[in-house]
Amino acid sequence: MKQVSVKPLLLLVVMLLMATSACAHRTLSPATPEQASTPVQLQVDTVEVMSQAMGRSIKNVVVVPMEYVYYKDAQTMRYPVLYLLHGAYGCYSDWCKKANLDSIANRYGVIIVCPDGQDSWYFDSPIDPTMQFETYVSKELVEYVDSHYRTHANRYMRAITGLSMGGHGALFLAWRHPDVFWSCGSMSGNMDITQFPDSWHIKDRLGEQAANPQRWRDHAVRNQVERLKNSPLTPAQNIIIDDGLNDIFIKNNIALHDQLVDAGIDHDFTVRPGRHSWDYWVNSLDYHMVFFDKAFKRGAELMNN
Repeated sequence: MKQVSVKPLLLLVVMLLMATSACAHRTLSPATPEQASTPVQLQVDTVEVMSQAMGRSIKNVVVVPMEYVYYKDAQTMRYPVLYLLHGAYGCYSDWCKKANLDSIANRYGVIIVCPDGQDSWYFDSPIDPTMQFETYVSKELVEYVDSHYRTHANRYMRAITGLSMGGHGALFLAWRHPDVFWSCGSMSGNMDITQFPDSWHIKDRLGEQAANPQRWRDHAVRNQVERLKNSPLTPAQNIIIDDGLNDIFIKNNIALHDQLVDAGIDHDFTVRPGRHSWDYWVNSLDYHMVFFDKAFKRGAELMNN
């Protein structure tokens, strides 16, 4: 990526603006006299994307790096995309309220997309046609982002991760759609929904577990591992999974790690001090971004070879 010199005063202005970030549009003064007639926004969009599968529109936050709109030569540049998923009882704006997504987008040169998952568990509900979020995130939203933003429309340059329900969703979607997402992660994800038959609206999406045991098994992350073993796509996906020592899902995250090891599937797995909390997830996102940044760089090399 081309390095651009920015005056210290401009850097100070940018830092002050970013410090007040709260998922809103912000405008910067232009860097050069030639740009004076066209003020430039630091772009944090809330966009509604129509889902044909659900017959309704879904809100999403999209954060782009400063250079995407600010530097003159940026019009020819394309960017990798991170899809960042919220947890149960959350919404599309959660992440940008808790973490400095502007700073992350700028540091890594990545577009960040936060969809509204609406307690869907990010799968297509077989009993509720208004809850088809596997199709929405893995197809409709990706197609919208690729057609409206300057992305690399390539699996190598897409990553997906999330917290709790979103950790489940990220691995569920990536492992079922390895042609869409090359890199994936989970922070404190629920890797085995079958252990929680009466929690977090899961039965509202799948029906009662007692009456639909196979359906529940088919939608659990741990039961997607065979897809990884049998995937014809190479190179294999980049996978990062972590959880806190005192998290409610620590046992089934360790069980999934053991399952991946037994299957011979490479992945990063980390257990750190922490609970099921935003303090843990905001810290965890830093680790995931380092991991995904390395994957994006390898992906760029693969695309150029």
